[in-house]
Amino acid sequence: MTVINYIKSTFFNWHKLVPASTLALYRILFGGLMFFSTSRFLFNGWVHDFYIQPQFHFTYLGFDWIPYPTPLTLYVIFAGMLISCLGIMLGLFYRLSAITFFILFTYVELLDKTTYLNHYYFVSLVAFILIFLPANHYFSLDTKFGFTKESDKIPNWSIAILKFQMGVVYVFAGIAKLEADWLIDAQPLKYWLHTAHHWTFFGELLKQDWVAYFFSWFGCVYDLLIVFFLLNSRTRNIAYLFVVVFHFTTWMLFPIGVFPWVMMVGTTIFLSVSFHEKVISFLSFGKNKNFESSISNTNFARKKVINYLFAVYIFIQIIVPFRYLLYPGNLFWTEQGFRFSWRVMLMEKTGYAEFYIHDPVNKTEWKINNRNHLTSTQEKMMSTQPDMILQYAHHLKNTYSDTTIRFGSEELNFKNPEVHAEIYVTLNGRPSQLYVHKKHNLAAIENNLSNRYWLEDFKE
Repeated sequence: MTVINYIKSTFFNWHKLVPASTLALYRILFGGLMFFSTSRFLFNGWVHDFYIQPQFHFTYLGFDWIPYPTPLTLYVIFAGMLISCLGIMLGLFYRLSAITFFILFTYVELLDKTTYLNHYYFVSLVAFILIFLPANHYFSLDTKFGFTKESDKIPNWSIAILKFQMGVVYVFAGIAKLEADWLIDAQPLKYWLHTAHHWTFFGELLKQDWVAYFFSWFGCVYDLLIVFFLLNSRTRNIAYLFVVVFHFTTWMLFPIGVFPWVMMVGTTIFLSVSFHEKVISFLSFGKNKNFESSISNTNFARKKVINYLFAVYIFIQIIVPFRYLLYPGNLFWTEQGFRFSWRVMLMEKTGYAEFYIHDPVNKTEWKINNRNHLTSTQEKMMSTQPDMILQYAHHLKNTYSDTTIRFGSEELNFKNPEVHAEIYVTLNGRPSQLYVHKKHNLAAIENNLSNRYWLEDFKE
């Protein structure tokens, strides 16, 4: 079957009944991986390091109203995530488990954008989708205990929407790589591979520039085309082998956490029905019985609702990554439209930021020690991301308004201070450039979606 025929059969047979084994195995793998990932977060102490230790948190625009939990509540939330992951994996109280996991996981991600990663966004989207899918109708404890009717058939859209979501990640990641830094200069891969020269057997090889160019071009082609090879039954198995090798290699070379495993698990949705049935047969020790489907085709009115809802969802997923086109300037420099657009491993950006509070009335000024307000991770992320720079400036203004700082025998009074910063940034191996000039009162600039005119122009 060609890719075009497959796409036609998927979208012109959106409500056709298909085997439920594919979705059942996806549910098991996703729930298991999320249980492992959440456990890893707890065992590594990251709940404390990322969410309890910081005095100040960088909220997402429009979500600063979200209440911040106490330390005990945070651990309860992570315990709830673990329980809901098990519920998803086992198909026990599945709908409640999926809703709980989506709410708790997304809530934690919205607490501080310092920890933003593409695969966290992907997990939230998949968790949201799973709420609406009949993933517990086959090989689940819900069916075993009679909480829901067992069925070996589900609507085709239940599988197609997950394939679409995975396809969005790959294709947009590939489109994002069609730019000069990645293809012409092999950056930032050239820099990252050079820093991996401590490898005993491959260190000298990784320092060769041609290796960086090979990985850059191969990564671009891989992201753009892998989904289409996965859709084609004749190339599917070899394509999935490429998926495993590619992501395992990136996991070995770069500190990117569970992202490669999220992608390897996610792409199993493309594998054949026979593969999923064999795995489930193995998990059930060959005792999984055959039966007649108890699901009938969805009625016409419900079909229309489903069509409209998924049309809206698909439109949003396609349009959001392109919002950067609304802004002038270099995307990696301004980062307007950078998040939520599947730009994976495209940027090595470091900065050095000095902040000052200044009282224009009595002409007093005080240089801020950022470590008194931010963790090292927060400071690193803030110094290169404009929205976080503004948020930090507003935090400093609120902190030092109507305060007196005693420095030896000298007193510095700040009634309504301005906040200025001098920030230098290096992007993808270029020399350090002035990013934010000290002339701007950052505390007077609103953090919104408007163009960031206060950034210095990018110089190639």
